[in-house]
Amino acid sequence: MEYNTTRNHLTMREYGRHVQRMIEHVQTIEDPDRRQANAYAVIELMGFLNPHLKNVEDFRHKLWDHLFLIADFNLDVKSPYPIPTRETLKARPEPLPYPKRHPKFYHLGINLEGIINKALVEENPEKRLGFANAIAYYMKLAYNNWHKEIVHDDAIQSELSGITQGQLTFTNTPYVKAYRMQPEGRDNRGNYGKRNNGGGGGKFQQRGGGNGPRRDNRGGSGGGGNFKKKRY
Repeated sequence: MEYNTTRNHLTMREYGRHVQRMIEHVQTIEDPDRRQANAYAVIELMGFLNPHLKNVEDFRHKLWDHLFLIADFNLDVKSPYPIPTRETLKARPEPLPYPKRHPKFYHLGINLEGIINKALVEENPEKRLGFANAIAYYMKLAYNNWHKEIVHDDAIQSELSGITQGQLTFTNTPYVKAYRMQPEGRDNRGNYGKRNNGGGGGKFQQRGGGNGPRRDNRGGSGGGGNFKKKRY
């Protein structure tokens, strides 16, 4: 019996030990043509065992890289792609620099600041006015979302003028729906947690509809004083 502790290291578990043994066998083949044909057969098998790699760009290139990686870069075959080396496959990527952006107006965000800068350099008056109206609408919407109250247009114009040194002025009145607090105990359907038992069309109604005389439980008839209503 053979145990994993006595076997060699499994380089890539995604392909299993049988594929690794096939590649080790390909390394021992002396005939170059036969070794090349067997390498292509192993590549086809690796692609069949991992169909999800077909959705990856250049998946066959990755299969050939995995072939040389499992063979410990000691396989003398011709590859349709550049043959990788140990240094290129195991090299660490360079760290990405952290973006160091310092917006001037933190409460508005870096994106709106970019739009304001683009509006200031716009020469077309109509486009410049469109930028100003869109910026004013976003400022009013952001104020409503954060402060839960409606701000006057004069305050928006004053802040916009302070940001742009009076270079942008909006003409329309940006409409933003006022924020309304949801009352406690109200469900999503507009009910306030109480079931409406009365009124017409309800689920719980009197039996018989209330038309004509009713009989009580003791056999009496007519609309006399012995009539009793059931309470639900």
